Amino acid sequence: MKSLRFVFLVLMCGTLVFLGSCSKDDPKPENIPEAITKATFTFTPASGSPIVVTATDPDGDGPQTRVLSGPIALTKNTTYTLTITMINELAATTAPEYNVTAEVEEESDEHMFFFAWTNNTFSNPAGNGNFDTRTDLVNYNDKDANNLPLGLNTTWTTINATGSGKFRAVLKHQPDLKSATSTSSDGESDLDVEFDLTVN
Repeated sequence: MKSLRFVFLVLMCGTLVFLGSCSKDDPKPENIPEAITKATFTFTPASGSPIVVTATDPDGDGPQTRVLSGPIALTKNTTYTLTITMINELAATTAPEYNVTAEVEEESDEHMFFFAWTNNTFSNPAGNGNFDTRTDLVNYNDKDANNLPLGLNTTWTTINATGSGKFRAVLKHQPDLKSATSTSSDGESDLDVEFDLTVN
């Protein structure tokens, strides 16, 4: 009988240790920001050639300086569709992490682009973007499963005059944070790039 009690106690202790190791308080896996070595911004008008600029950072977060191919040179009183694509050239082309655009689309409920521009260079959306104020207008064409904006595809109409300024795009990574009221201050920045912009 003593032997059976001993075996029972050993089994009970082992079970408690096992259950303890599966505690709900165990740390969650980290959400690591995406590595992006090249981002391509393509402004496509209804007719005519697209305007393409790139932001290239060969070593990702390394010491090398990002190179911009800009400025963004747009035509006045013209509507453009902006598409943004991103890759990670530090990964093999066959690796899932190479195509960052696809990863952001897959995790759209955790990502959102915020935009800012200066000198009222767009008539639609008017203003200066939603980087400083979330409720300011940006014409998003894509949304996540929760009907919240993503920003890989947007629409822009330039002013009917010449002008110049800056155009900034910031991709925020917001796991468990993205909501109808989350802002550019929430989460980590996967991408933050600013181009010179001209309208002629």
